[in-house]
Amino acid sequence: MIDLKFSNEVANARLTNAPVVALESTIITHGMPYPQNIKVAAQVEQDIRDAGAVPATIAVLNGALHIGLEQDQLTALGQAQNVAKLSRADLAACLATGGTGATTVAATMIAAHHAAIKVFATGGIGGVHKGAETSFDISADLHELAATPVTVVAAGSKAILDTAKTLEVLETLGVPVIAYGQDAFPAFWSATSSFDAPLRMDSTAAIARAHATRAALGLPGGQLIANPISKDDEIASETLSPLIAQAQSEADQSGITGKAVTPYLLQRIFELTDGQSLVANIALVRNNARLAANIARDLSQFNL
Repeated sequence: MIDLKFSNEVANARLTNAPVVALESTIITHGMPYPQNIKVAAQVEQDIRDAGAVPATIAVLNGALHIGLEQDQLTALGQAQNVAKLSRADLAACLATGGTGATTVAATMIAAHHAAIKVFATGGIGGVHKGAETSFDISADLHELAATPVTVVAAGSKAILDTAKTLEVLETLGVPVIAYGQDAFPAFWSATSSFDAPLRMDSTAAIARAHATRAALGLPGGQLIANPISKDDEIASETLSPLIAQAQSEADQSGITGKAVTPYLLQRIFELTDGQSLVANIALVRNNARLAANIARDLSQFNL
């Protein structure tokens, strides 16, 4: 039995059956510098509260799995150095050895499921990297979506990835990919891509019913809600595409592979867009948090 450490706010929500939304912690430790990371984390948590749900930022601190962080814990994590980035493969090892780590999409889903949290808001999921036909670089996030019954709200997959192959893998794994309010699959920093989403839903009530229906059918895994960034906040795909191609080419020439690829590309695109990619990233995370809170509220009406 995993010993979960609940924040006071999340513990109270569990007592009152209030809706809860899980949040990952890698955005705090690996996404942006201190103190901006703490400010953004607080904004996202408040967005969830304002929408009528309770935020639960998830992290491993000194070998304990925390479901929700107190303010002092959040601040300490935001300033910590050499924090592990945890996915399915290393979550248990970090817990067993008393380590401290920030959770990615896959690890956050696992922790949320153990804590009976059914909805999780993030920025963008991992997926199939370009060139995966030779590198086999595919995020564990995709298999987690197929295995763990959590509804994940994201602005699609990260734009640096191979969207076509990511959608193909999700289809093969039987993961419902539902675009919210549009037919096109969103492209992270851009509201639309050239790919249609397999499914579309226009209300949070429908998304909640779909989650509950999957549970009733005994189907494993969760569902991906692809929530487009606001048009006011997006960076147009025609602007981004050549910059992403340039960053990828530079990574290839430098021999950057494996886990180092994503942080390198995100940093390089930040530089090439003069910081606009980070501004858009913050906007889409907050947008996803608000939608996730509304889904959690609707889902709380079902006896799951």
